[in-house]
Amino acid sequence: MKIHDQTLTSPARAESSEPKPTEIALAFDDNGLASIVFGHYDQNIARIERRLGVTANANGNQIIIRGPREAGEQARRVLELLYARVKLGQPAGEGDVEGAIEETAFQGTLFPGEIETPGDAFGQIKTRKRGPVRARNAAQDRYLMALRKHELVFAEGPAGTGKTWLAVGHAVSLLEEGLVERLILSRPAVEAGERLGFLPGDMKDKVDPYLRPIYDALYDFMDGRMVERGIQTGMIEIAPLAFMRGRTLSKAAILLDEAQNATAMQMKMFLTRLGEGSRMMVNGDPTQTDLAPGQKSGLSEAIALLEPLEQVGHVRFRHADVVRHDLVRRIVAAYEGAKSSGHSGGER
Repeated sequence: MKIHDQTLTSPARAESSEPKPTEIALAFDDNGLASIVFGHYDQNIARIERRLGVTANANGNQIIIRGPREAGEQARRVLELLYARVKLGQPAGEGDVEGAIEETAFQGTLFPGEIETPGDAFGQIKTRKRGPVRARNAAQDRYLMALRKHELVFAEGPAGTGKTWLAVGHAVSLLEEGLVERLILSRPAVEAGERLGFLPGDMKDKVDPYLRPIYDALYDFMDGRMVERGIQTGMIEIAPLAFMRGRTLSKAAILLDEAQNATAMQMKMFLTRLGEGSRMMVNGDPTQTDLAPGQKSGLSEAIALLEPLEQVGHVRFRHADVVRHDLVRRIVAAYEGAKSSGHSGGER
């Protein structure tokens, strides 16, 4: 990989306090890998341009970045990070670009100047199917650190921040390392305008739609045959929250997703299921509750009550931490802005 960095200075700008523009030329070794980094029709380059305020022109395996020096340097680090990951067989989609932008920004605060080990600023989890999965921003990094450190971790924040996906990945890694013997994955089966009784099939068929996001994440980290075998043997249990009552869950990785839809009584019931050798993860978005009017969500109450405990971790995600799609980030920000200004169109 070749790098050419040239600062452009003109007499008019010499006495100005504006950042001096810079021109950085990058040449990657492999044309095929470079095209993956640049994206289909250079869509990844366009995303970097919009996010960092630079211009970038690609030709074959070469790209020239122009813009303020700091932004240009970050764009270079983003492209180098993506190229290093693509060489390892990892993807370079929209979310990966967003994650690389967040990660290089975080790296820059730790290591101003050159980064000798791109991609090592954030933590990671490892599973057999996915290999190393890295945090895409500082909030995800804090979440992974909390999961490793604490027996009980609360994560709250908007949709699209990776809470469920990372929690399932961490649970699978604990199972594969032999630190736990089973996975217990749960959600409250709260009706959101539809009635369970009108759904076809038996009880499993009725509640599976509510648990589908957990299934999707699980299949992303484990081979499908292993998932089915694990469910049949009881090594993996995916069940509504109500099915947890009266049990003691020992030597298990336990996840409660969409916890904002658990009542205060249900939350207390769930938290007291924690047994010896287990790790518990509780995720939710307090702004999106489907509970009936007048019912109090147990998530915020539990966080307030238990956060002072040393064994309990708490991570808060914000709209800037959304990694699902840039438009999702903007949608969440718009709703948060409307709520803070008192112009919200109503609560769910």
